[in-house]
Amino acid sequence: MTPEKFYKAIRGKKVAFCGLGGSNMPLAEDFAKKGAAVTVRDRRSAESLGKPAQRLMSLGVKFITGGGYLDNLDEDIIFRTPGMRYYLPQLNEARRRGAAVTSEMEVFFDLCPCRIFAVTGSDGKTTTTTVISKILESAGKKVHVGGNIGTPLLPAIGGMHPDDAVVAELSSFQLISMRKSPDIAVVTNVSPNHLDVHKDMEEYINAKRNIILHQNAFGRAVLNADNGITASFEKDVRGECLTFSRRHPVEHGAWMDGSGKIYFSDAAGTSFVMDASAIRIPGKHNIENYLAAICAVHGYAGVNDITFTAGSFMGVEHRNEFIREYEGVRYYNDSIGTTPSRTINGALSLFNEKIILIAGGSDKNIPFDTLGNAVAEKVKLLVLIGVTADKIEKAVKAAPGYKPGCPEIMRASSLEEAADICRQNAKKGDVVSLSPACASFDMFPNFETRGEKFKEIVNGFGD
Repeated sequence: MTPEKFYKAIRGKKVAFCGLGGSNMPLAEDFAKKGAAVTVRDRRSAESLGKPAQRLMSLGVKFITGGGYLDNLDEDIIFRTPGMRYYLPQLNEARRRGAAVTSEMEVFFDLCPCRIFAVTGSDGKTTTTTVISKILESAGKKVHVGGNIGTPLLPAIGGMHPDDAVVAELSSFQLISMRKSPDIAVVTNVSPNHLDVHKDMEEYINAKRNIILHQNAFGRAVLNADNGITASFEKDVRGECLTFSRRHPVEHGAWMDGSGKIYFSDAAGTSFVMDASAIRIPGKHNIENYLAAICAVHGYAGVNDITFTAGSFMGVEHRNEFIREYEGVRYYNDSIGTTPSRTINGALSLFNEKIILIAGGSDKNIPFDTLGNAVAEKVKLLVLIGVTADKIEKAVKAAPGYKPGCPEIMRASSLEEAADICRQNAKKGDVVSLSPACASFDMFPNFETRGEKFKEIVNGFGD
């Protein structure tokens, strides 16, 4: 079905958007303008949703809010926001009565007229998505970037053409209900994450696996050979499978040797791509992100496009982002560090010296054992915030490398207090990083808001 036929078919249909999140808000407006009878269902009141809700109401959109916002779910088409549990009883009942329960990304995949590159993983999704898009742009492609990275793609589908490329970041929440896979599917890695929403680790892994399960023989899967869970997906690949490794050569895919040279190997042989030192964004994890991107763009962009991007792309906001140097101390914003593995492979792997770390946040039921080991080795002062502070402190003190006072552990009741503790205790030459290893939802609506607040605090030092 073409986008035109789809939008013609929804005229007069009752459509519900459950949760007015970042993807559903512009979609609700789009559907209302195209003649659907739109209802927004959200736990929050229309008043608290502010101007977006007012704009929708001016278009005739109905609002059902409060604790029972999912009661009597009688619409013909139901869009769930990605963070909503797929198997909620109300959604199950809607399916049983014949309603179409879907999501923005599912519909987009059905209607998209051009090739889709999609990236998932526990860590590295956004950077890898951005790097792929930059390389394809360098190769002359018109690229549409969206998905979990923040921009809904379906409202923009009318401006897409067959020769364009879509690069989408996909979360496990989006993938769990997908029944179509992208043309090029990248899995950066899989480690425990979102176990507060998924019923168990198996469900989380299977959601990630969905990115490749529905590919045909002409699809391409890109898998991390250094990650056991991701590497196990190879048996499910129906089309081309390219792997990448920072530790050893691979037969088909991208890899780095012991001297830091990056190569690509396939049936035609092995060719040199670039030195890892050419990558402007620091960290071993970002080498892995580039290896994944090299596999994804193979055949669609050249080595010159890859090396140009490596030398010009300075990184994504909130990912080990340098804020400023104040009184000889360097401050970094790594608010994207929402899991232990991301903090370990990010902020705790970048610096030769021991750093001052702000960590803690909301609890996703992820174990902190590995974080405790890394903190004991890499951190001189640990400042803990949020509901996970006790768990993190316990993990650090249980680490084999921990000695009383090494690292010193302090508590703060707010991000402002944490930053002030760092400022008071840091000495010239120190590095301070906000890399919480946790989600932000106990204090902030998202990691971006947390990172922006930290930058505001640090940039205000001395005022």
